[in-house]
Amino acid sequence: MITDTEIKTKGFQVLAQYLGDIEAERFIALIQREPFDYTKWRQDLDEDLSLEEISQIAMAQRNRVTEQ
Repeated sequence: MITDTEIKTKGFQVLAQYLGDIEAERFIALIQREPFDYTKWRQDLDEDLSLEEISQIAMAQRNRVTEQ
């Protein structure tokens, strides 16, 4: 199990990698500024995707992570 500090560090690295430093900072600021229900947000994020599409996205992400 990794520490909370390691999770925060890795989380920001992923955000910065995909969004860039400025947009990653903006994302964090937005999350902190608003009441936020992560479970609802995740459900709404994928609502237009089929189970097969979600699975394909998850497998692609897993492959990217294991290749690093």
